[in-house]
Amino acid sequence: MRQLIALCLIAAPAFAEDIPPVPEDDGFSLMEEGMKLVMRGMLAEMEPTLGQMDEALSKLEPSLQELGPKLLSLMSMIDDVGNYDFPVMLPNGDILIRRNVPLVPADPKPGPNGEIDL
Repeated sequence: MRQLIALCLIAAPAFAEDIPPVPEDDGFSLMEEGMKLVMRGMLAEMEPTLGQMDEALSKLEPSLQELGPKLLSLMSMIDDVGNYDFPVMLPNGDILIRRNVPLVPADPKPGPNGEIDL
């Protein structure tokens, strides 16, 4: 048994010399090429859907341009969206957005006669 172990230890360097050294950058370039193939495949699968989305957005563009200023006006009134509950549509079609965090009123300014509006 000892002779077999000694023979294996002596023969190990000889086997190691037969294996050509692998440059370090070959492994990385293979990974890089693999990722390129994966990304090209994903893009090829997504291309028809992206085309349909582009077509739909081009049809919606006039409506979105009209909505833009109104949305900016709404966002100027809302300080943080997290302070509001989910919108609720009433039976008459009105949309109600309730505030779930109380608004801290600004300091009241007295009028010309010293009165304060509550």
